[in-house]
Amino acid sequence: MSTSLTGRRPTDRELALEFPFFGSDHDAFRARIRARIVESVLPRAEAWEEQHGIPADAWKELGAAGLLDVGHTGEDFLRSAVLLEELGSTGYAGIRASIGVHAYMALSYVLLFGTPEQQAAHVPAAHRGERITALAISETGAGSDLRGLRTYAAPSGSDAAAGFVLDGHKSYVANGMGAGLLVVLARTRRPAPDAGAEHGLTGASMLLVDADSPGITRRPQPMLGWRAADITEITFDGVEVPADALLGRRDRALMQVMRALDFERLVAGLLAVGGVRHTLRLLDEHVRARRVKGVPLASHQSVRHRLGELYGEFDMVRRYAFHAAWLHSKGRLDTCTASVLKLRSTELALAAAQVCAQYHGAQGYLEGSAVARLHRDATAGTIAAGASELMRDMIFEAS
Repeated sequence: MSTSLTGRRPTDRELALEFPFFGSDHDAFRARIRARIVESVLPRAEAWEEQHGIPADAWKELGAAGLLDVGHTGEDFLRSAVLLEELGSTGYAGIRASIGVHAYMALSYVLLFGTPEQQAAHVPAAHRGERITALAISETGAGSDLRGLRTYAAPSGSDAAAGFVLDGHKSYVANGMGAGLLVVLARTRRPAPDAGAEHGLTGASMLLVDADSPGITRRPQPMLGWRAADITEITFDGVEVPADALLGRRDRALMQVMRALDFERLVAGLLAVGGVRHTLRLLDEHVRARRVKGVPLASHQSVRHRLGELYGEFDMVRRYAFHAAWLHSKGRLDTCTASVLKLRSTELALAAAQVCAQYHGAQGYLEGSAVARLHRDATAGTIAAGASELMRDMIFEAS
């Protein structure tokens, strides 16, 4: 949203030139992604909101359109950064969250820690949109603080190859009803009775669980926002999980979650940057067109100054987001950078949505309006993948 010396806003190409790691191939990729989103996502976005999820046939179309198969690492991730920003700029945070969880956040565990056999069994189908992935980590008493984790995968026999029996309950699972694969965090070793709350994730593991296994019950868990994200609560009651469903080493979930969360917050930040871009575009168009007492809202100094602040912060956050994406492409993303991006981008998205609603007046408070959707969705971004308060703690600890 910055302006040049001529007063004209720079094009996407001009903005891209400010990042030396973006080139003409990224411009072409952005154009293709925008066209595919216009064709495959936007015409049905409202229906997916009303249905509280993306239907199975639509997932396959998203896969065929190339929206689910872009790299997680190296130079390929710079293309993912473009894709994630464009998904964010659709204005439908539930859809962007659903795709982000499936194609990046949940699948990252398989790509980071899965065996070649596990990756072959799950990744191609996920890229094609034939089998949707979901993260079953949070519980009612264990969200940002996972020390209260209660889901337990007991050994099903004395033989290590016998597998596990899974019991517990998960909440706030995006893609939960439509998922075929659940990436589940569970304790695989009971903490000592005197360990107290400080045992953290000691003795916890990640499991790949078939969502259609006997003993699994799934119920929709509708939220105020993110309505297309298919938020679900899941109960595991004596679910048999084979030994080869263990993801990585047993009892080592702490290190896995810490590594994956940095990537998850990078993805969430890039999606939020796209969301801010969409909100500011909508807001800019409104204040220039809306007339009060015969003059546009944009002619009032207080309005211009508030939007100027938002535009300036957006420029800074967007540059930081692409810098973070570049760091990840080089294998150098750190917890502090990921946390700063997640905090600042989602908080900016909320601030922009609040201003957008305020300046639209009663029109922006109408049920079903795009402005009302942006406002209710923006709050969720400051909670999911680590609440803003947790991000501030992590930034402080890392500084």
